Amino acid sequence: MAESPRTNRLRRLLDGDDVALGVLDNTYSPTLVEFYGELGLDFVWLDLEHAGPSPWDGERLDDLLRAADATEVELLVRIPTPDPALVRKALDAGVRNLFVSRVETAEEVRRAVRASRFRYDGDAGDRGFANPRASRWGTADDYVRTEDEETLVGVTIENRTALDNLDEILDVPELGFAFVGPLDLAVSFGHPGEPNHQEVQDAVAEVERASTDAGVPLGGLGFGMEDVNKKADSGYQILNLGSTTGAVKQVVTSWLDDFDG
Repeated sequence: MAESPRTNRLRRLLDGDDVALGVLDNTYSPTLVEFYGELGLDFVWLDLEHAGPSPWDGERLDDLLRAADATEVELLVRIPTPDPALVRKALDAGVRNLFVSRVETAEEVRRAVRASRFRYDGDAGDRGFANPRASRWGTADDYVRTEDEETLVGVTIENRTALDNLDEILDVPELGFAFVGPLDLAVSFGHPGEPNHQEVQDAVAEVERASTDAGVPLGGLGFGMEDVNKKADSGYQILNLGSTTGAVKQVVTSWLDDFDG
């Protein structure tokens, strides 16, 4: 019996000008992915650039995706390079939301987005056609149209070269979102560990203004709920609230601090 692929909740939120809230799960645990969905988060961020399983490890992705499917939370998967082959691999596993690290030029971004589409910008796309998990192993109805409509590919703006090419990057057809990376921007500007340095903050503000002007949804890190609320009010649509280990640290530290023994 044919199945319809599930719709992309994150894409629906962005299309409706709503705000999506999520958490970085830096334990890469299917149990926690499922639990975060039960708690009502819109997405779980899996960072395959800095840690975790290899982005080529389809079996690990399968387990994490099944956990997300159980509670209809979306996975937001960051891959380490704008390699079109890696884009196709992740999407065939069933990932719907990708964001690409280390981009510098619009052409790199265009190749990555085109690799996610069967049809792209009125022409042929570069997505490989097969019967992978994304198509429910060939049983999904209208697989080509649905995948092109539901897949979301964004980029991290995290270095000076990308900033120099920002307008051209944001003009790439069907770009899903731009995610500001202040920590890596700080490194790129020669201020590692100083995301609040004025030069870095000016760069962040430039990304914010340009994304708004281009009509590209904006994503970023929340540094506490006051910052999250401020960014949501200023137009951010994808906001990461924190990490699994950060949340555990905060709670366990408070327990230890409150212990009277």
